[in-house]
Amino acid sequence: MVDPPARSPLGSGTGPGGPAAAETLLQSLARRGFPNVVRSVRYHRPRGPFCGLGHCAGCLVRLNGRPNARACRHLVEAGDRVRTENAWPGPRFDLLGALDLLFPRGLDTLHGFRRPAWATRTYHRVVRRLAGYGAAPDPVAGAVPGPAPRGEATDVVVVGAGASGRAAAASLVGHGVRPLVVDRSLGPVDLAGADVVSRTTVTFLPPPRPDGPRPFVLLGFEESGRGVSIRARAVVLATGGYDASLVFEGSDRPGVIAADLAFRLAPDGEQLPFARALVFGGGSRARAVLDRLGPSVAALAAPGDIGPDVVRRASELGVPLYPRSLLVRARGRSRVRSADLRARGRTTRYSVRCDAIVLAHRRLPNSPLLFQAGARMTWRSPPGAYFPETGPDGATSVPGLFVAGSAGGFAEDDRRVSGERAARGAATGEGAREPGAPVPPAAPSELDGYYRELLAERRTGKWVVCPCEDILLEEVEAASRAGFRGIEVVKRYTGLGTGLCQGRYCLPDALLLLSHLEGRPANEVGYITQRPPLVPTPLTALAALANEFGEEAVA
Repeated sequence: MVDPPARSPLGSGTGPGGPAAAETLLQSLARRGFPNVVRSVRYHRPRGPFCGLGHCAGCLVRLNGRPNARACRHLVEAGDRVRTENAWPGPRFDLLGALDLLFPRGLDTLHGFRRPAWATRTYHRVVRRLAGYGAAPDPVAGAVPGPAPRGEATDVVVVGAGASGRAAAASLVGHGVRPLVVDRSLGPVDLAGADVVSRTTVTFLPPPRPDGPRPFVLLGFEESGRGVSIRARAVVLATGGYDASLVFEGSDRPGVIAADLAFRLAPDGEQLPFARALVFGGGSRARAVLDRLGPSVAALAAPGDIGPDVVRRASELGVPLYPRSLLVRARGRSRVRSADLRARGRTTRYSVRCDAIVLAHRRLPNSPLLFQAGARMTWRSPPGAYFPETGPDGATSVPGLFVAGSAGGFAEDDRRVSGERAARGAATGEGAREPGAPVPPAAPSELDGYYRELLAERRTGKWVVCPCEDILLEEVEAASRAGFRGIEVVKRYTGLGTGLCQGRYCLPDALLLLSHLEGRPANEVGYITQRPPLVPTPLTALAALANEFGEEAVA
């Protein structure tokens, strides 16, 4: 559903009355309070942004007549028209939110809506109206063709311009190779001696073909809608990592955010849309949150022990600590009002008054491109994620494909070095064709025991595992009891991992949960097929590529 027309109060990106520097629509909205611009697709529960990276579905708006635009991926421009969708009359008060109250134990969309048979068509119309991501784009009179597609043929392409990506690009230039650097960041990227394609997301299509002179074909689009086609002899993936989600009651409420988003809401120390945050995590990431957001932190809890550096910094700030705690519940409906904790292995419970929960407990590799390329992956515990098997120079099992930085599991201090090594292998073509010995399975991590206790916790409200599709923990448990084993089968049965984030946030937790439900290691639970594209891609961009470069560009 769409709100009555609401002209964006954003003003111009520059000039009188507007922000002094370019900012995203999400940052501008956050200066007016924590954004709540969308409702969930099944229960119309209030939703807010979670990641700030352009992966989740918590900041979707109708922008200038275009549905499902991510507010975190749009730089404010004069005259922007912003509306909300999937809510009536609006996201802060949505009458369809009654579904959340009418079905406290969840809505059975797999087996329900069958009787009486004469009402089936009506059911289908209602369900399609309730569950969706907005209406079709507004018709544009006298529309002009989009920007001409861009085609590149290069020797080496570097995907990602973070610390490891920049190091890889600089090293390639030093080896006499002019790399093409592709990056999603909205700001300018300046790398001497390299060609840069910014604001662009790419995917492998088709999978690499080792027998060709340029075995890698990457297709994607710039934020302007321009299609991009890249052919390369070698690829260095420096796609970085991201902060994971966590399963608990109310984990999908506005105000539950990843540390990634917390840093982006106030990049220059500006005022945050929250004043009392509960930080969840006890390692280096939690320390970074304390350093950046210290005055706005009310308490810090962690699933295990809290590191000495974090303890010292929290003591300096006067922040109370709750080590070895379960995060059980976020209270509040339109946004977080407080959080309930329980000491692990005990019945002691705490209630923390807060208006945000910042998750900083677990960093995961941004690895969909590695799966798409067919690289061999190994489960590592901790942190509880799949990483590529690599040689000493970051070479994967796919010839010509190298990985650097967090995406390859390299420690923070080694990210630049890993980029230089990957670049050396890509430039000389001497990368290891076979990766090193597989990493042996590690002992269960802290999160394994954490989720074992959490599954035994008494539940009252909805525990949402997959926020994009409103899949509940009860549905995953029911699928497991029904004999569905393995994440791919559970995904097909429940819809888990099929939303706009393509499983980036729900699958890591689901693997740990299914590990306990099925009584086997998480790596045996498997992983879902990572199909392109990585993010929703305009069909016009792909169509333009086909017209410009031939059907093989998108075949």
